[in-house]
Amino acid sequence: MKTSSSLFSAAALAAAVACTPALAQNKFVLKLAHSDSVDMATSRKAVMSDVFAKEVKARSNGRIDVQVFGAGALGGEKDLVEGVKNGVIQAGLASGVMANFFPSAMVTDMPYLFPNDEVADKVMDGPFGQKLSADFQAATGMHNLCFGEVGFRHFSTGKTPVHAPKDLKGLKIRVQETPLYVTEMKALGAQPTPIAFPETYTALQTGVVDGQENPLPTFIFAKFYEVQKNVTLDGHNYGIDWFVLSDRFWKSLPADLQKVVGDSAKAACAAERKANRTFTANGTKILAEKGVAVYTPTAAEMAEFRAAAQPPVVEFLKTKVDAKLIDSIQAAVKDAEGKK
Repeated sequence: MKTSSSLFSAAALAAAVACTPALAQNKFVLKLAHSDSVDMATSRKAVMSDVFAKEVKARSNGRIDVQVFGAGALGGEKDLVEGVKNGVIQAGLASGVMANFFPSAMVTDMPYLFPNDEVADKVMDGPFGQKLSADFQAATGMHNLCFGEVGFRHFSTGKTPVHAPKDLKGLKIRVQETPLYVTEMKALGAQPTPIAFPETYTALQTGVVDGQENPLPTFIFAKFYEVQKNVTLDGHNYGIDWFVLSDRFWKSLPADLQKVVGDSAKAACAAERKANRTFTANGTKILAEKGVAVYTPTAAEMAEFRAAAQPPVVEFLKTKVDAKLIDSIQAAVKDAEGKK
């Protein structure tokens, strides 16, 4: 869910800048912002933030005080990334909005790119991910400490089960308000209908749209199972969480504390992935209990989905990012698959 800059309260901004990074006796304050729930039983970012804060405190012997502002307390994702870029917030966790600051971030949204989370981990933690983070820093001045995950996105529908692309033909599918997702849904034969997330449940309930697509934890958190009784585990997109850090804050730290922040972030990203995968695994059980029919496409059906969606989106991406970047991530995926 996006929050406009106009809703970024003066009080929140004042709180973010009230303390300079360095305190007396070489102590530092690190304000970490995200827009997700603060409930660690359901929110991957709440888990990520908690682990990071504890790791930093322990590894720095209390020299860095991590203050977490969740649930959009310092604004929506676009606001908080702008705050990090401008140095008024020290760190933030964000996903979909990153392409607004760094168009190359879209390359990981290529449909049916990652066959599973093991391959995704190898690609994003390996040379490709390291290069993407370095390019991000060069282009924006911000640091990306590590990659977490939003997870694989799946289809849900109210009446028509989706087993192959032909089943999506003519269905109105709620999508995020981004050209890439619109391009993808059209390629699959659906009628993409951009709707703000808070309005999605009502749109599904009233039949304004026939279905939607999201990771399972989001589907369950939003209680879409009350109005959608079919889920297709096709994993058409894999979402990435970026852990962005202010360059001003980074440069204010001595080398030993830079290492503390970097190592603690990696531990936090690993914890977020683990939590999100637990939420997802539990999600399939919850859906069964709620009477939702869960379908896993066959290998042949997955090949149909990929053949229909990937080429048009790749062509779209070539108008936004360097074609060599697309080739690079596809090669990294192939390499990671070979090393399984």
